[in-house]
Amino acid sequence: MANPKAALFVIAGFEETEALCTADILRRGKVDLVIVSLGDSLLVKGRSGITIQTDKLFGDIADDSFDMLVIPGGTTAYVEHERLLRLVQRQNDLGGKLAAICAAPVVFGKLGLLHGRRALIYPGMEEWIKGAEVSGGIVETDGNITTSKGPGTAVYFALRLVEILRGKEEADRVAGEFIAQKPAGNW
Repeated sequence: MANPKAALFVIAGFEETEALCTADILRRGKVDLVIVSLGDSLLVKGRSGITIQTDKLFGDIADDSFDMLVIPGGTTAYVEHERLLRLVQRQNDLGGKLAAICAAPVVFGKLGLLHGRRALIYPGMEEWIKGAEVSGGIVETDGNITTSKGPGTAVYFALRLVEILRGKEEADRVAGEFIAQKPAGNW
């Protein structure tokens, strides 16, 4: 069976820790991951001034299908990218998996995808996800949507995504390789 496919989107001002940690762990977990620029260049500068080279521009993947779409935080600028919003809405309408961390759950909030669901966002930004039940965990999965709080939770966020896409055994293998201990109890 082919490895699951995921796309991770970055835009100017993205949170480097969340993007790179998540990308690294997903690839270690044998997820076929493409890192996608939402700008007009494959080079994208993050919030801390670190520039990364992405794999593709948005236009190159806009019509592709993915098992999961992943959005790291760092900025709310994602909500201004209309084509990303349409892609996220389409993914949700098809029952596909969605994931966002830190400020990025604003995308799901803008689309109204979190009403009545448990979700997380960077502390102090809860007004962006009105209608959601903000939980006390560090990673929350409700239905097809997974959210997390911020850079300090990126390892656990990424491991949860591996678990969703590849199973607990693979997530445990990657956690061991990464020297990461799963938190006691729920995520």
